[in-house]
Amino acid sequence: MIVKVNEKIAIEHGLKKDEYKKICDLLKRTPNITELGIFSAMWNEHCSYKSSRLHLKKLHTKGKQVIQGPGENAGIVDIEDNDAIVFKIESHNHPSFIEPYQGAATGVGGIMRDVFTMGARPIANLNSIHFGSPDHEKTKNLLRGVVKGIGGYGNCIGVPTIAGQTCFDDSYNGNILVNAMTLGLVNKNKIFYSKAAGINKPVIYVGSKTGRDGIHGASMASAIFDDKIEEKKPTVQVGDPFTEKLLLEACLELMAGKSIISIQDMGAAGLTSSSIEMASKGDLGIEIDLTKVPCREENMTPYEIMLSESQERMLIVLEEGKESEAKKIFDKWNLDFAVIGKTTDSKKIELFFENEKVAEIPINFLAENAPMYDRKWIKAKLPKENNFTKDQFKSLKLSDCLKKVLVDPNIVDKEWIWDQYDHTVMGDTIQKPGGNAGVVRVHGTNKAVAAAVDSSATYCHAHPLTGGKQVVCESWRNMISVGAKPIAITNCLNFGNPEKEKNMGEFVECVEGITEASKYLNYPVVSGNVSFYNETKDKGIKPTPSIGGIGLLSDYKKMITMELKNDGNYLYVIGKTEGHLNQSVFARNILSKFTGPPPEINLFNEKQNGMCILNLKKENLIETCHDVSLGGILTAISKMSIKANKGVKLFSIDGLVNKFEYFFGEDQGRYIVEIKPENLENFENMLKKDSIHFDKLGVIEGNKIMYGNDLKISIDDIRKGYKNWLKEFMVN
Repeated sequence: MIVKVNEKIAIEHGLKKDEYKKICDLLKRTPNITELGIFSAMWNEHCSYKSSRLHLKKLHTKGKQVIQGPGENAGIVDIEDNDAIVFKIESHNHPSFIEPYQGAATGVGGIMRDVFTMGARPIANLNSIHFGSPDHEKTKNLLRGVVKGIGGYGNCIGVPTIAGQTCFDDSYNGNILVNAMTLGLVNKNKIFYSKAAGINKPVIYVGSKTGRDGIHGASMASAIFDDKIEEKKPTVQVGDPFTEKLLLEACLELMAGKSIISIQDMGAAGLTSSSIEMASKGDLGIEIDLTKVPCREENMTPYEIMLSESQERMLIVLEEGKESEAKKIFDKWNLDFAVIGKTTDSKKIELFFENEKVAEIPINFLAENAPMYDRKWIKAKLPKENNFTKDQFKSLKLSDCLKKVLVDPNIVDKEWIWDQYDHTVMGDTIQKPGGNAGVVRVHGTNKAVAAAVDSSATYCHAHPLTGGKQVVCESWRNMISVGAKPIAITNCLNFGNPEKEKNMGEFVECVEGITEASKYLNYPVVSGNVSFYNETKDKGIKPTPSIGGIGLLSDYKKMITMELKNDGNYLYVIGKTEGHLNQSVFARNILSKFTGPPPEINLFNEKQNGMCILNLKKENLIETCHDVSLGGILTAISKMSIKANKGVKLFSIDGLVNKFEYFFGEDQGRYIVEIKPENLENFENMLKKDSIHFDKLGVIEGNKIMYGNDLKISIDDIRKGYKNWLKEFMVN
């Protein structure tokens, strides 16, 4: 049946009226249905970045160790000795809300393909997952499905999941977030790119056969949810990790030779985006005979073949004459291999099906001519401070407050989740989930890479500019806390509807904050993803930029961990505590205050304090390190104590800050470190020399956390809630 294209059908494809008019004007005719499908895929938010491109250009993307910044399948950084790390984080939010297992699983599969398509062998996975309120009826099932999906795919393909984060907030009730991150290791002289080159070079389709799953997946990812969400299930892709493992090995085997000119994963928008991106980057044309595409379903139309998002597929441009050699490799791994087209000098995408031309579009109409919007946005005001009075603290007990803070869903132990992931496969995981950062060794060496993923929707919602800076600094501190030199970051920017001025303002200011912090800390952004329209029935999520950071340890044996080590050692806080309670877990859970500004970010102090920790580590002066984040000092100490089953005797506080502000304030740029008695003098001298603020916090002893007559609580007592909350929540 021939579908006649009109404005109504264009709008059903997610295009705006003026966008459809622009397409007709560019082509000087009405597009056919296949061409409309291609435009809708390439011009949607997910592929074109039409609302974000203008602002993403401002990101800090340069650095001495940056080999490849944004614009490729993934970012690449140099880690010395001809080794490089390829890494990226990407969203699979909408599919995971509709079908949590497959949505999460294919998110993991997709990000791994982005990494190995550049010639890298994946060595670690991470994830950042956000769910609605624990009281919401869907939260448990969504969490269960997503975790099973992440584990089911990553475990089967044999890549360890070494770190991650899980958050709960009612703003995600109707739109969860599933952000997947992968690190790969590559020889920096054997990196592959997606830029096509040369005329009449064979274009090869490899991997699984094409089916009808995932059609309009990219368009669905650029839409707001409504009451008909269940009808969108056919747009969720179905993954097969065992096929992906075969594809990984086959691609890496082919890459060992010299036959590949360019290679691209068929991700969002499938064959459409992969073919057009390769041609666009090479300033070439591409001709494809869709009759030759391996299909697993009968009577697939050109429209369906081009828009399918079936998983585990790649597109390759080969050197001429290398086809039979390449085919042998894919035959060996029992994967489809088909020559489906060639590169041309036409600068167009030309599609044929059953000997008829079914589409012809100039490449630049789809790439450079894609819409780019300078959307209106509103600048956020810094909220007024809450003035906490002495009366609000009078009836409070430190022990009760600590217990309540430690069972906040965003603080509790997440072992129930990461225990379902294989975090030791490949045998190079040096630090498993549950620490400051995951650490994985570069196989056969003493070198290791640290990685963590962070977000801070509460702070970003309160003041996007400050929140954007904070999440970069949090990532920086996680690298520092394991003794790694921070290298670079990848970001996944999750926001609501950009057509709303407030949401667009949150995006613009978060990007500004990220840029400011990454530039000051020399912690560049090398890859990433934007996910807009995270909204259901006009209710959007809180702004949630997820930052995936990596750092380098030259000797993994000198890695720092967060658990307390020995009785008699002293604990210090590096960085000044002024008792900032606004937007803290304490203010929300204990005082029921949800307003106020987030803690201030002082980038000078962040950098000074972080470099100080690395210098102390170099001099072997610190035994343990943990950054102070959600819940403040007492929460951080509790986690360190629970991990080691050791108590701490805290010293009295000097200064103007009261005990609740001191122990639960969420001031930034702070670390808790453990020092041997014989190292105290050298330690303090180094801090004084660099004018670093520090407090002598306490001494490790016994099996209780004690503070004068105000606090005496056993480790067993605080462990129960902290360790068991999530397990009990998921079982009951």
